[in-house]
Amino acid sequence: MGDPHQPRKKYDTPMHPWQRARIEKERVFIYTYGLKNKKEIWKMDSKRKSFADQAKRLIAATGTQAEIERQLLFKRLTRLGFLTNPSPQLDDVLSLTLEDVMNRRLQSLVVKKGLARTMKQARQFITHQHVTVDGKGVTTPSYIVPITQEESISIINTSTLSSIEHPERVPIQRKAKKPRPQRRDEGRGGRRQQRGGRQ
Repeated sequence: MGDPHQPRKKYDTPMHPWQRARIEKERVFIYTYGLKNKKEIWKMDSKRKSFADQAKRLIAATGTQAEIERQLLFKRLTRLGFLTNPSPQLDDVLSLTLEDVMNRRLQSLVVKKGLARTMKQARQFITHQHVTVDGKGVTTPSYIVPITQEESISIINTSTLSSIEHPERVPIQRKAKKPRPQRRDEGRGGRRQQRGGRQ
């Protein structure tokens, strides 16, 4: 059973701690999805590996029970939005990527629906109890949103952020960069070179 005061980890860490390619990839994920630390990446990747392990086991399995488990797996992944094929196959489960899982997180969908300007801002809105899903407040950015609840994602009515004119929700209009004017030192440098040539 184990010690209830020391619950087991629900995710797997990398086999090797120092792999340059993996570290660089994790750094990109943290920046792209506004994550707090690498543990969030490992949790989502462990979820993806769990689905893949179930699919690999069911490929070799036969019988009525195996078919029931296949349909239950397809039904669950379709409900969570990971599978869009109306006739899913186990190969579709094996082809799931980490990006597919990350895009189904509440934090990503808040940005996708235009409720926040950036991933970091979406995380702040969620943790500060400004976001509701299906009428219930959710404070977990990593919550995997089912397809049936995706349209119900919104800002809570009692929050000042519910107004699209709120300063934090107005899109930032970045000004075009003006061409850099020529520095006066450049002209002087040219004159100095001419004077040096004359000498």
